[in-house]
Amino acid sequence: MITQEQKNLVKATVPILKENGVLLTTHFYKRMFVHNPELKNVFNMGNQQNGRQQTALAMAVLAYAENIENPGVLMPVVDGIGQKHVSLSIRPEHYIIVGEHLLASISEVLGAAATPEILDAWGVAYSQLAEIMSGYETKLYRQQVEKKGGWTGWRPFIVKAKVQEPTEITSFHLYPADGGNVADFTPGQFLSVRLFLPELNLLQPRQYSISNAPNGMYYRISVKKEISVNPNPDGLISNRLHDFINPGDLIDVSAPAGTFMLKNENDHPVVFISGGVGQTPLISMLEELIKSGSKKPITWIHGARNEEVHAFKKLIDYWAEDENVIQKHIFYNNADKQSSPETFYPGWVELDILGPELIAENTDYYICGPAPFISKHYNHLITNGIKKEYIHFEEFGPQTLNLN
Repeated sequence: MITQEQKNLVKATVPILKENGVLLTTHFYKRMFVHNPELKNVFNMGNQQNGRQQTALAMAVLAYAENIENPGVLMPVVDGIGQKHVSLSIRPEHYIIVGEHLLASISEVLGAAATPEILDAWGVAYSQLAEIMSGYETKLYRQQVEKKGGWTGWRPFIVKAKVQEPTEITSFHLYPADGGNVADFTPGQFLSVRLFLPELNLLQPRQYSISNAPNGMYYRISVKKEISVNPNPDGLISNRLHDFINPGDLIDVSAPAGTFMLKNENDHPVVFISGGVGQTPLISMLEELIKSGSKKPITWIHGARNEEVHAFKKLIDYWAEDENVIQKHIFYNNADKQSSPETFYPGWVELDILGPELIAENTDYYICGPAPFISKHYNHLITNGIKKEYIHFEEFGPQTLNLN
């Protein structure tokens, strides 16, 4: 049990964490991978290279220190991290390893400032945090296996279809290799996929949004190919799926997880706002609304480079023009000469030009895309009077946005 004196010592480190948090977490990960290299098979090494994992952990440690008096206020953060951990099969023993290297890193990075009293305080504080996280994740694991077709850990799935969605995005239809059921999910959630990467000599997990509505038989993920000449490790799994995984192949998959979910218990109008491959979880939500016969007014706003790389264009056109169940607004920031200018807006997605009727009370807004894209449209909605509880967003990868 952490004492008030120890809480005060933890809070006293907040200025240090604000100034040196990323330095600390960078040292921590390097130290942990030297002493426990097996964990390289658990962590996304692409996020290690681009620094996002270090930043996300630094933000989480700082938030915990700032709220040590009442860690309950961090439950939304705990839920998001817990969902990701469950999808990666993080277990209680991992917390012991992390705690050992985190405390050692505090001592090594802070030097003389890390007094025995501060280290003791952080040791107790970390134990409390690990107990909160591990306990919450135990609950999530239990919820997974209680679902029909649910499971924990990694389960082999067969790729039964591989469908190119114009040029850069390919969809994979994943069926359980054991022939059993697949657990339902809430549209917007993701799967973790794990493949062996010869380039790194490691197993590597990646998260991909499920891009179809629940059907009890299979999941679909829609993956963008990394087109740079020398893709960073974060793009290696996506490219391996594109280049080497074909119908009949097996891949490891974890159960659906995530906190970005369709709110379908009300009759609010819905506005979907996406950029690039960010539309994948929104396609799942949209398909669910249409399949369920929802009468909600639906607006679809999407930005792509041009028509050639616009995935799911025919499907969106069908729902908008043939079925007339959605209103669509498409933006191409680099349209080619073959594109019909009457079907899209030139440039980046701009909500301003769509008219004031887009901004309405009791409307649910779902945003997904790169972090700057999310920030831009979130702030636009807030500035125009939309309450934050009506704005839902998903940042791919480690969570570094702090908009709520």
